[in-house]
Amino acid sequence: MTERKGLDEQLQELRGDIIKLAAMVGESIGAGTRAVLDADLGLAEQVIAGDQAIHQTNLAIETRSYELFALQQPLLAVDLRTLLATLRILGELELTANLMVSIAKASRRLFPSELPPKIRGLIERMGAQGSVQLNLAVDAFADLEPSLAAALADLDDVMDDLQKELFRAIFEHCANDEAGLQQAVQLALLGRFYERVADHAVQIGRWVTFMVTGELPDGAETPLQATDLD
Repeated sequence: MTERKGLDEQLQELRGDIIKLAAMVGESIGAGTRAVLDADLGLAEQVIAGDQAIHQTNLAIETRSYELFALQQPLLAVDLRTLLATLRILGELELTANLMVSIAKASRRLFPSELPPKIRGLIERMGAQGSVQLNLAVDAFADLEPSLAAALADLDDVMDDLQKELFRAIFEHCANDEAGLQQAVQLALLGRFYERVADHAVQIGRWVTFMVTGELPDGAETPLQATDLD
């Protein structure tokens, strides 16, 4: 019984640390978006530099997860699912943080050009949507609530529509010259990055469902499939 209690406490601590890590990633979404909207190079550098702390935290949680796999025996099926889902969720958070670094770097490439109002508004909405979806995924994980996780797929349609609208706005508002072309490329990449942020939130939700129900996520990505643009 004591050993079982110890394992339960360690799994609970692990979940708490993942929630804290997700908060760090969520802050990077807000900061990265502000860096683009405000052409704030200092804020962009903070997002890029902050990725190291996210990576180190991620690595520490991953190491503890593997230690529990190796040292805690026997494990119940739910324990195994929790640890497996934890590792996959860590991967989704890491990739999301990497995307925000890419967005911060894109803000440097866009500097000092001013964004057309419509494009600015769309990027602001995409950043907000990414934050909403990540927060919902984390809530589903914290509460072990598959119904919250299931809502993420519908929310993802909102981000897909925003990306399409952004592409249309790029064709409409970017100048037809060398500078306009460079701006259009960076803005199109931004749209792709935000779309992937939303996709990772959906994947987190799918792993929450697996953790609770044992239902393997449809379309669960392998590490190679999950690789994002840099």
